[in-house]
Amino acid sequence: MNSEVFTARRRVRFADCDAAGIVFFPRYFEMLNGVVEDWFAGPLDLSFRELHLERNLSVPTAAIEARFLAPSRLEDDLDFTLAVTRLGGASCDLRHQMFAGDQLRLEARQTIVFVGASLKPEPWPAEVRTRIALFVEPPV
Repeated sequence: MNSEVFTARRRVRFADCDAAGIVFFPRYFEMLNGVVEDWFAGPLDLSFRELHLERNLSVPTAAIEARFLAPSRLEDDLDFTLAVTRLGGASCDLRHQMFAGDQLRLEARQTIVFVGASLKPEPWPAEVRTRIALFVEPPV
């Protein structure tokens, strides 16, 4: 059984770059958060507006690890992929890759946690869990 992979494209903006003209590394984390937000709004059918403002819930990052493999520059078109490597009761591990053309520029692993109004982990809602499960990579 094949799992789904979420993809998104983003162009590097002037505000993303440092004085050397390359993407300033913290901006990549903002970009990855944008990919997660788009994934929630798209196939998970739960926008951050609904999640945060209407339901008073959140999905903070509990851990993130990144490898920066090549620099990105102003106006590069970056293609992001997101897959789920583990789906737990209240968390999930994400695998991100970012490409410019065929060149892999960044790999990252991120753990997000479903958090309620009490700011404590809560089980994924059944409908969200079902949608996330479509993105879980099969064991190797």
